[in-house]
Amino acid sequence: MEEKIKKIAMFIDGTFFLKVNSYYRYHHERKSTINFNGLAEFLRDEVSKLESSDKRYCQVVEVHWFRGRYSTSQLEKKYPDDTYRLTQMTNERRIDDIFMYEGIVTHNYPLLVDSRTGEAEEKGIDVWFSLETYELTILKHFDVVVLIAGDTDYVPLIRKINGLGTRVMVLGWDFNYETTSSAGRSYKVTTRTSQALIDECVYPIMMDKRIDDRTSKNDPIVNALFNV
Repeated sequence: MEEKIKKIAMFIDGTFFLKVNSYYRYHHERKSTINFNGLAEFLRDEVSKLESSDKRYCQVVEVHWFRGRYSTSQLEKKYPDDTYRLTQMTNERRIDDIFMYEGIVTHNYPLLVDSRTGEAEEKGIDVWFSLETYELTILKHFDVVVLIAGDTDYVPLIRKINGLGTRVMVLGWDFNYETTSSAGRSYKVTTRTSQALIDECVYPIMMDKRIDDRTSKNDPIVNALFNV
């Protein structure tokens, strides 16, 4: 009997991903950013092994990106300097271009700005992430749903998807590094994937350990995760 396609869908918490990307670009020996095509190949390779399926039949059929975003008026208030604001908007457009060419579906949610402190908060994006992921899994019958996220808030989502019979894979990262603020003060930055996410999913993969493992040094699948 001919093997059926294993449909893989990837859902990315943009804020978490950008922390990971910044770490590898500025604070890791690789000094590079993550390549989405390489990430898709990594997932196909992993799913083929975990599901005992030919890699040809393991396909990443959809990728979705979720992140809070400043509106134009919010940017004008936050960055009154025209040159700096233009840089911010250009960077956002550059990311949009990458997603457009990679076929990644973007879901941008307006950031809420606290009127007292002026600080922006990503309220509501995790709810939208969960609802969209669950609905698409029901409608499109994905075989494996991949979450790039670190927040405990996604545990109910994993439990719901488990109930559908779809396997959930979590790509997690734990890392920390020392950096310096604009005022010259040193401080430590820590990023960690919730243990609850790892415990609830079927396929937990700690990417920091996979990437840094000495046995992966010459692994073309791992090396292809990064832009040259």
